[in-house]
Amino acid sequence: MTLSIVFVTMQFSCNSGRDLPNIVFILVDDLGYGDIGCYGQEKIQTPNIDKLAGEGIRFTEAYAGNAVCAPCRSSLMQGLHQGHARVRGNGYKNYREALREGDYTVAMMLQEAGYKTGLFGKWGLALHNQYGIPNKMGFDEFFGYLNQRHAHCHYPEFLYHNTERVYYPENGTHHLIENYKGEQVYDENGVCHPLGIEDPSKAKYAFDVYCEESLEFVRNNKENPFFLYLAYTPPHGSYIAPELGIYTNNEWPLSHKVYAAMITRVDTEIGKLMKLLEELNIDENTLVIFASDNGNTNGNAGEGEIPTNIFFNNDSPRAGMKGDILDGAFHVPAIAHWPKYIEHSQESDHIWAMWDFLPTVAELIGVPSPDDTDGISILPTLLGETEKQTKHDFLYWEYKEEQAVRMGNWYAYKNTKGELEIYDLLNNPGQGTDLSTEYPEIAQKIDEIMKREHSPSDVWPSPGETEAEFKQRMVQLGINDRPKNVADF
Repeated sequence: MTLSIVFVTMQFSCNSGRDLPNIVFILVDDLGYGDIGCYGQEKIQTPNIDKLAGEGIRFTEAYAGNAVCAPCRSSLMQGLHQGHARVRGNGYKNYREALREGDYTVAMMLQEAGYKTGLFGKWGLALHNQYGIPNKMGFDEFFGYLNQRHAHCHYPEFLYHNTERVYYPENGTHHLIENYKGEQVYDENGVCHPLGIEDPSKAKYAFDVYCEESLEFVRNNKENPFFLYLAYTPPHGSYIAPELGIYTNNEWPLSHKVYAAMITRVDTEIGKLMKLLEELNIDENTLVIFASDNGNTNGNAGEGEIPTNIFFNNDSPRAGMKGDILDGAFHVPAIAHWPKYIEHSQESDHIWAMWDFLPTVAELIGVPSPDDTDGISILPTLLGETEKQTKHDFLYWEYKEEQAVRMGNWYAYKNTKGELEIYDLLNNPGQGTDLSTEYPEIAQKIDEIMKREHSPSDVWPSPGETEAEFKQRMVQLGINDRPKNVADF
C-alpha cells in the first residue's frame, strides 16, 4: 500500500460521510482544445471555466478515452483503455453495442460506497432495450439522452428520466431530421426560431432542461456525498442555440455566432453549478473535473465561410482531430478544481487519460480499485504530491481497426495494413516525420505494446483482421448478425 493511499484512507474513510468529497465530472461534447479562454481562446467567452482553471489545475497532457463519443465514455466509466473496454466505437455496421451485465463502472463503485449518483446529459452506452442503461450501471438518477444520435437534436421530442420518456409537445416537429439539420432562423434580437416549432418561447432546449434537473439533484443530496456526471451535449451539432446572446451584434458569420453561443451557454451553466455549490456551503470539498470527450472538431461553418478552426484558432497544438488516429484526436482540455486541497493557478503536464478516473476515485474514497483497471490514480497530482505520482509507461487506443500509443514523447499509430509509424511529439507535433526506421528499437517496443494490449471484441474486428476473418470468428463464437439499431432511441 502506498503512502498516498494511507493518507486518503485516514483523511476521508475514517471520518463521517459528510467528509467524503462530492465528485463532479463534466464531460463536454466535441469541445475543441482551444475553445476556452484558459487554453488560449480570445473570441469565445468562457469566464466560469477559466475561473475553474484559475482556482485549480489546468492540464496540458490530458487524453480522452477515444476519438469519438461512445467509446470515450466506455473508457471513462469502466476505467479501461480501448483494447479492453466494452464499447470501442459508436457502432459497427449500424449496430450499437452497450455495456452488459457484469460490466463494472465507477458509478457502481461510488454507489457501493454510499454515494448518491446522478447522470444528466448523454449516456451513449445503451439503448432503451439493452441492458446497460444508466440505472443498471450505477446511477440512482438519469435525465437526458440514451442514444448519441438522438442527442443531435437539441429540441427533442422527448428525453429520458430514468427509464421513462418525458415528452415535449412544445418542440413540435423539430425532431424530424430535415428540421433539426436544416438552416435555422435567428431574428434581429438573436433569438432562434427553430424549424418545426410554433412558439420558440415555449420550446424546451434539452441542455437547459437537464441542467436544471442536475441542480435539483445537488440540492436534494447536499447532506450526503454525491457523484454528479454531467455529460453535456453542446457544442456538438446539430448547431443551434436558443439565442446568440453577447454575440448577436458581432460582425461574424451566423454559424460562428451559433457555435460561440453554444459554448458560452455551457460556461454559464457551469457558473450556475459552482454558485449553487457555494450557496450550499459544499464547494470546498467538491472535486470538479472538466474535460472534452474527444479532440479537435470541424466545428460549425457555413458554405464558403472561414472554417471554425481557423476563425477561432482553436486546434490543439498537435495534428489530428475527432475520428482519426493522430494525437490531436485524443488530446483534450482538462481542469481539476477542489478548493479544500488543490492550490490555485496550477498547470500540470502529467500525462493521463480518462481511464484514470476510476482508480483516482477509488483512492480518493479509500476503496480498492478493480484489479483489471488500465488506469492509474492521479490523486497525488491533485493533492500536490507529485513526487508520489505514478506515471503511465504508455497510453493505448484503437479505433476502426487502427491502433495508437503514446509512450513518453513518442507517439505511434498502426494503420489497417499493419504499417507502423512513430513520431517525436516534442519536436514534431504535426506528426509529419515518421522515425520508425531511424529508431527501430522504439518502433519494436511500441509494436509489442499494441499486440499485447488488444483483446478481441465480439462486436468490432481486431486490428489487421479482414472482414472475412471477422465473420468467421463470429461464426466460431456462435454470434449471428446483430440488429441495425443505430437509430433506435
